[in-house]
Amino acid sequence: MTERIRKVPTLLFLSLAVLSLTVAAAGQEYTVETFAAPAPEELAPAVRETLAGEAVRVLGPKGPFCDIWLRDPVPVKAGAAMQLGIAYNQLRQGSLLGAIRFHGEVTGYRKQRVQPGVYTLRYALHPVDGNHMGVAPQRDFLLLAPADDDRTTEALPYDELVALSHKVTGTRHPSVWSLVEPEDDPDSLPALIHWEEEGLWILYLKAQAGEGVEFPLALVIVGYAPEA
Repeated sequence: MTERIRKVPTLLFLSLAVLSLTVAAAGQEYTVETFAAPAPEELAPAVRETLAGEAVRVLGPKGPFCDIWLRDPVPVKAGAAMQLGIAYNQLRQGSLLGAIRFHGEVTGYRKQRVQPGVYTLRYALHPVDGNHMGVAPQRDFLLLAPADDDRTTEALPYDELVALSHKVTGTRHPSVWSLVEPEDDPDSLPALIHWEEEGLWILYLKAQAGEGVEFPLALVIVGYAPEA
């Protein structure tokens, strides 16, 4: 009788622990929605005028996580050839792709802190050197730049873009957000795909590249590089 009495609290504790884990896991869900909204006033007028009048919002466990406005149309290269390690060969290095508003402090793909606010999104390829081995299967990234400092719609040289992005993190490393190969096939866009094994949330966006020309962008919106 004594032995049975001792087991009851243990079983109760285990049951509560499992329930707590379930609730915690459910609390980490992310969802996506769209809504009509002009681009943020924090952006330069020239930048704001290139962005779509519809925003994509990612909602997390604590409410709104971020809002994204894509450029319309996104500038692309005609007849770009496929290159090993590059998922978006049609995009131009340093080109403006959109803007993002974070509603609270977040951390990027390399665990760099980003404060709430508005930033531009520009396309970049990480350098082929020993410092970036294993960061991601492909070299494609979006770099954040402060809205106040990024005031042109023209493509920026790589070094200039990295210098702008340093201002976002306040460190010697830019704020990088990984673009992955769009291998999944969501029924409609925008969409969120959860890569459970990698612990990543992938945001699928529909980029417009001109009349009747569109393609998906797959952005790691939550999660970190394997070595981060």
